[in-house]
Order: sequence, then C-alpha cells, then structure tokens
Amino acid sequence: MDSQWSIAGQILLHFALLSLMAIGGGVIALSPEMMRFMTETHQWVSHQVFVEAFTLAQVAPGPNFLFATIIGYRAAGVIGAVAATVALVGPPALLAVLALRYGNRVVGRSLGTRIRLAVLPLSIGMMAATSWSLTLMAVQTIPQIGLFAAAVAVLVWTRLNPLWLIAVGGVLGALKIV
Repeated sequence: MDSQWSIAGQILLHFALLSLMAIGGGVIALSPEMMRFMTETHQWVSHQVFVEAFTLAQVAPGPNFLFATIIGYRAAGVIGAVAATVALVGPPALLAVLALRYGNRVVGRSLGTRIRLAVLPLSIGMMAATSWSLTLMAVQTIPQIGLFAAAVAVLVWTRLNPLWLIAVGGVLGALKIV
C-alpha cells in the first residue's frame, strides 16, 4: 500500500502534466483521464466517488475544478488535496504569466494565429470526450437514458437554466425514480 505522501506525489505529477493540456475547456476537459488514473489505474477512489465529487464541484459555487481537490483528499488525505489543487492551478498560472509577459510578441504574427486556430478544435474535442466519458459512466438504465435525452432536448431547444434540470434530476434520484 502506498503512503499518503507517495500517492500525493503521483497525483501532483500526473495532474500537473494534465493541467498543461487544459486549453479552452479547462481542467474539466481532462476529467476522463483523471478518472481513469484515479479509479482504474490506481483504484484510489471508486467511480462513484469520482462522479459524486465531479457533480458536487459543478453545482457548487466557485471553480469547477474543485472535484480534483475532493478526489485528492479521498485518495491521500489533506496532502492529496493540496497536491491535486496545486497541480491543477500552478502550471496553468505559470503559463498565463508567461503568456501575459511574452504573448504580445506573437499575437499578430502567423505563429500566434496558427496557435489560436489549433486550440479551437482541440478544446471542442476535449469537451466532447469529457461529455461522452461522463455520460457512459452515469447513464446506465432505461430511466436514466430517458432523463438524459429529455435534459438534452430541453437544453437544445429552450433557454431554461440548467440548474432546474439538475434540481429535477436530483429529486428524481432522491426518490429512486432514476
């Protein structure tokens, strides 16, 4: 069994490398890889714990990457929570500082344009992969498929605030309907 320090170190390294790829969609786009690393590769948390932490971070006010702090805590206590948070905040913050400092030198050049054009499909693809992975994990029964389809339809064809759909899903889940 790994010690908390060893687990925290592995989380720090893996999440820091992942956070360097968090372009456009942010850390949320990397959640499938985080889930695989935490639940399948190392089995430090269960799929259920991961989904619950992810969902809680999405509905709670504040940064939506906080699910990583929660799963870091579940895997290695306070040191795991700190490692996960620092790994997700540190590298992108450093890149942002460097971009602010040196970015104006390439914005008008062809390199800056190529970078911006390359990042757009990457961001869309990462968000699609995240949506697909979370859907496959969370939607498993016929009632869940129906609720999922209805929620997607409402989101696509209306301007209803998604919080209402989350509330309805929560009530139906609490009543064991889905």
